[in-house]
Amino acid sequence: MSGSNRRDFLVTASGLALSPALAAGLFAQDEPKAEAKPEPVRLAIMGVNGRGRQLMNVLAKFPEAEIAWICDPDSATLDPAVKQWTEAGRPAPQTGADFRRALDDKSVDALVCAAPDHWHALATIWACQAGKDVYVEKPCCHNPVEGRRMIQAARKYQRIVQVGTQRRSAPDMAALAEYIRGGKLGQVKFVRTWITSVRPSIGKIPVSSPPKNLDFNLWAGPGPENAYKSNLVHYHWHWRWDFGTGECGNNGIHGLDVARWGTGVDTPTRITCGGGRYFFEDDQETPDTQLATFEFPGLAIQWEHRTWSPRGLDGETFGVEFYGTEGTLLTNGRGWTVYDSKNAVVTKVDPGESDANHWRNFFDCLRTRSIPNADIEINHKSTMLCHLANIAWRTRSVLDYDGTTETIAHNPSASALLGRQYRQGFELPVI
Repeated sequence: MSGSNRRDFLVTASGLALSPALAAGLFAQDEPKAEAKPEPVRLAIMGVNGRGRQLMNVLAKFPEAEIAWICDPDSATLDPAVKQWTEAGRPAPQTGADFRRALDDKSVDALVCAAPDHWHALATIWACQAGKDVYVEKPCCHNPVEGRRMIQAARKYQRIVQVGTQRRSAPDMAALAEYIRGGKLGQVKFVRTWITSVRPSIGKIPVSSPPKNLDFNLWAGPGPENAYKSNLVHYHWHWRWDFGTGECGNNGIHGLDVARWGTGVDTPTRITCGGGRYFFEDDQETPDTQLATFEFPGLAIQWEHRTWSPRGLDGETFGVEFYGTEGTLLTNGRGWTVYDSKNAVVTKVDPGESDANHWRNFFDCLRTRSIPNADIEINHKSTMLCHLANIAWRTRSVLDYDGTTETIAHNPSASALLGRQYRQGFELPVI
């Protein structure tokens, strides 16, 4: 038995609830004194205005991470991103507007897609076809058909596809799922998830020509090219249906993924959604107030958001709360607390690392070719909840959903929103 296996066996057999760091310290004599230098992983990063730059901060912690390409259709974003990487003591990457140049580079191992939602599926599929593994940000896709196509591409081309729902690699969230699935809350009958915030108005802006530094045709990709507004790029595309998935897809995916993980459910059978654009009078199309309910056998999960009001539930602006017959568990995404029927605290777990763990899991899976923690198929099922909530809201209808066929029954207008139309040159490949 190896040192690490022996340590895991002894900790498990003893019944001790030891943290990984403590367990490693107790059995340090079983570990090798020095680790071999990891094999380099050459990455191409797509999209570096916001989330891509945040991911670069995490990647700088990994000696094996080599950024070979930085790609963005806005040329103004490239030099600051290169500077960030070189100031971390790393060699300057190549740059370009079109990430497909990086896919043509045989030395590139993986694509990191931090572009807007409407690019996630197409970039992932093209990367898989080019023989690259993929780290794609959440939500994994812009619509349900794309998600299924991404799974097909990952499996056909035998690629690792990790989605950026980093809580899947956090030890505190893994312990949460184990605690609930172990029956320690009794039977969970209801889960509430939410986020509240105060976002700015984006105003009402006429369509105009894009700035010279932005290749808007490339930025728009699968979406329409005739819709540039100065309040669209770089962030407020989240609130336009052609490019984003609203706050439910933006942040709801995190809460709903934890809810689905904790309860072990796959797909809902019935979805309702209320709310509207009650506060903002601007170019946003997605609801600033949304309440969606997903019905499963013996269980309901709810999502709620308000982008104009800061006060959340139970004192948390973001939260997932599991209501069981024997207790209630509350998490704000970092650590969690269990309350008994008299509202007394019975268990409390501290926060665990997520971002770095998620990348460690990705790099490990590139080496072992194992299924990652937030595999595309796992994330597709969670992202489906966001899409179904938005479809129910957009059609003002109740959805009867078949998770086996991924279809909506007797509702043509809702079924039409399971996919989208694509511009020539940016069609979704058939796998």
